[in-house]
Amino acid sequence: MEIVTQLLPFVFLIAIMYFVIIRPQQKEAKARKEMIESLKKGDKIVTNGGFIVVINKVEEHFFSVKMNDDVIVKLTKDSIARKYEDEA
Repeated sequence: MEIVTQLLPFVFLIAIMYFVIIRPQQKEAKARKEMIESLKKGDKIVTNGGFIVVINKVEEHFFSVKMNDDVIVKLTKDSIARKYEDEA
C-alpha cells in the first residue's frame, strides 16, 4: 500500500505534463500539417523568413513560389510559417 501512495504523485505529475505540454503540441502539429496539405496554387503564404509569396506549383516536398513576376523559387514545406490572409 505504501508503494501506491509513493507512486501516486509521480503518476499525477506525468498526467499533468501530458495535458499541459504534450497534447497541445500534438494538436498544433496536426493543425500545421493539415494547413500545409490544404495549400494550393494561388494561395498566399508567409515564409519563416517573413516573405509573403504566392504558390506557383505544389510538389511532393517543395512549393515553387513566386516572389514577384520574374522570380520563382522553391521552398521546403517546413519553411512555411502560415497561410497569409489579407487584412481587408
